[in-house]
Amino acid sequence: MSSPIEDLEKVIIDKAAIEKRLKELGQEITDAYAGREITVIAIINGAIIFVADLIREVRLPIKLDCIRVSSYRDSTSPVQEPEIIDRIRLDIKDADVLLIDDILDTGNTLARVSKIIGNIKPASLKTCVLLDKFTKRSVELEADFVGFKIPDEFVVGYGLDFAERYRQLPLIGVLKTELQNPPEWT
Repeated sequence: MSSPIEDLEKVIIDKAAIEKRLKELGQEITDAYAGREITVIAIINGAIIFVADLIREVRLPIKLDCIRVSSYRDSTSPVQEPEIIDRIRLDIKDADVLLIDDILDTGNTLARVSKIIGNIKPASLKTCVLLDKFTKRSVELEADFVGFKIPDEFVVGYGLDFAERYRQLPLIGVLKTELQNPPEWT
């Protein structure tokens, strides 16, 4: 069995670039919400590593909750309408909410979760994504805070997965094409 890093065709964002951008994003968020407490809602599993590292760079009081959504399963493209598997527990009415996801591609997941959160009537709602993929969106949506813009390639690492693998990589890379078919893991 090969190591996860050997399954990459190429690295597009290395660990140092991620760390540098996290500091910058943390400052952008701190400036945008100056003097206020924010409620961070992480869309998991994909955003878990990004959110954990990012909130350490934000110099404000933070409440944290997670919402679990499934849309990819074991495929390299969304195979269904995003399904809410587990909802948030915090009371976010009248709160300043920052919704964080790993990647913005079709926009379906972020749009669906934004609508659900918006219906709860927070004081404000902004979005943040680690990656914004240059692709045709299914919905009209742009994130308020973006880590990196990337080409339309299937990427893994730093929380992003294929069939629940590769999340632990400290970088973001393109998975080899021959590995992007339904897995037959041994």
